[in-house]
Amino acid sequence: MATVLLVEDDHVVRGAMLRSLADRGHAVHAVGTALDALRRVAAETPDLVVLDLGLPDLDGSDALRMLRGITDVPIIIATARDDEQSVVRLLRAGADDYMVKPFTGAHLDARITTVLRRAGRASRTVQPAVHVVGGLRVDVGERSAQLDGEALALTRKEFDLLAYLAARPGRVVSRRELLEEVWRQPSVGEDQTIDVHLYWLRRKMGESAAKPRYLRTVRGVGFRLVAPD
Repeated sequence: MATVLLVEDDHVVRGAMLRSLADRGHAVHAVGTALDALRRVAAETPDLVVLDLGLPDLDGSDALRMLRGITDVPIIIATARDDEQSVVRLLRAGADDYMVKPFTGAHLDARITTVLRRAGRASRTVQPAVHVVGGLRVDVGERSAQLDGEALALTRKEFDLLAYLAARPGRVVSRRELLEEVWRQPSVGEDQTIDVHLYWLRRKMGESAAKPRYLRTVRGVGFRLVAPD
């Protein structure tokens, strides 16, 4: 059983989804606006959020970014937008999965189970709990990172990417491996997704692709994290 926050403004759809998930053993809380969702997540951390994009007070994409600013819990997007560009944008903004309306309660329950299983597997496979490479310290248990004693303000995926590379210092990690192990989305917006996250991660670490310190690109192969010379 999972504690699910359902963010859906249509009361008929919201009621049907709530009943369906409750019948499958989940503890479900439902709200109809983005602001209510933000308040609820800040007060009570759910296991997972199902976020509708068509909200009355705030665009769902903006709501997603705001939620990602305060929580790392998995978020499944419920959307009528099925074009690839929209999907890629949502995944870049921090969504863990998406579903195109209409869908059944059984389908949603299966997606919830899969996303939670992925999240659990990812957290179990990063060992040891603390990685130190030069002046970089990544604490997986606390989900915190420091560079030369200064805290790095990272998004969830930026942290996951850094933690994965820091657990394998000096080793070249391919794009394919990053997609499969960090993003779990091997078929949607692959290269751009990695490049965008690496760009922002490098900026926050005070380096760039042209002048790397820790994050090195191995052209045509992948990336590796090393201590500065």
